Amino acid sequence: MMSEGSTEIANEPILSPFPEGWYFVASRQSLDKARLIKRAWMGENIIIWCDENGSVCVAGAYCPHLGADLGPEVGGCVRDGRLVCPFHGFEYQADGQCVATPFGPPPKAARLQTFETREIAGLIFAWWGIGGRPPQWHLPAEEPDQAGWSSLNVWTSRFAGHPQETTENSVDLTHLQHVHGYDSVTRVEPVSVDGAHFRSRFDFARTRRIAKVARLKLDVAANTLIYGLGYSFVEVRERTIGLDTRLWILATPVDGELIDLSVVSQTGELRNPSRKIAGLGFLPMRLRAPIINKVMAAFEKQDVLQDIPIWSTKQYRSRPRLSRADGEIMQFRSYCAQFYPDPATNDR
Repeated sequence: MMSEGSTEIANEPILSPFPEGWYFVASRQSLDKARLIKRAWMGENIIIWCDENGSVCVAGAYCPHLGADLGPEVGGCVRDGRLVCPFHGFEYQADGQCVATPFGPPPKAARLQTFETREIAGLIFAWWGIGGRPPQWHLPAEEPDQAGWSSLNVWTSRFAGHPQETTENSVDLTHLQHVHGYDSVTRVEPVSVDGAHFRSRFDFARTRRIAKVARLKLDVAANTLIYGLGYSFVEVRERTIGLDTRLWILATPVDGELIDLSVVSQTGELRNPSRKIAGLGFLPMRLRAPIINKVMAAFEKQDVLQDIPIWSTKQYRSRPRLSRADGEIMQFRSYCAQFYPDPATNDR
């Protein structure tokens, strides 16, 4: 029973756990090392592997013959560029088709359930469509230039959450100050929406302590490019040093309750840093970007660890009681509505 003067806050409808879109499955580096990966992804078990030409296959983790688990833990393997089932030795090529068996001609109907893939800068994504439909939009056509950039640093955390809630941070500028201690957070230009593409640009300042001794004040410009709820790419320019970094924030639903949030960082070559000490100008140039990338990755990890307790315990509010300082949150949620299967689950 409600007390006099109280207001009921509607919290319906809740978000569908699997928004349509492109979602991270593995890095090329991890795939080259393992050769065959099995993981929980979008409420399904999938396998990731590649043939001898480097073509990646992302497929359901069970053999269409008699349903055997194809994962490496139970004996699935990649041999001569083909995936081999541990139960009867059926062999599959990267398009999912069975092309050989030890006992006779391969059945034409034996074909893996496959997902369309896209690789960007060594990060492999697969498309999850509503009702299994094909891609309705695509990730950026042009890959970021890798010349002069460090290798990727990938860090992943699993927790209870939803990709819309984590991606909403790109427009929730007030939390940057309250949770993370950013200063002078300023919207550079209005957010823009073009179909599945959402762009958010803002500037901020922050002070970081390094090794509990030195304090580093940063003046930062961030250009966030979002494609659906599984792919956020942030171009970061630090003005006082002259430092360029890239971040990918990749939220991937696991089972309807948990998500894997992968933070990927990359740092550009520092030829003539404006601040010699902070920019490691005293080191050979080939060492600067890799070292700074590790430092920046640690900063980003710290930010995410501050957010996780909030993301993993919050309730979704379909009709939030917003203040004037909350900016574009409802505009962002209107953008998100296109990725859900049932209009009843969209914000209204």
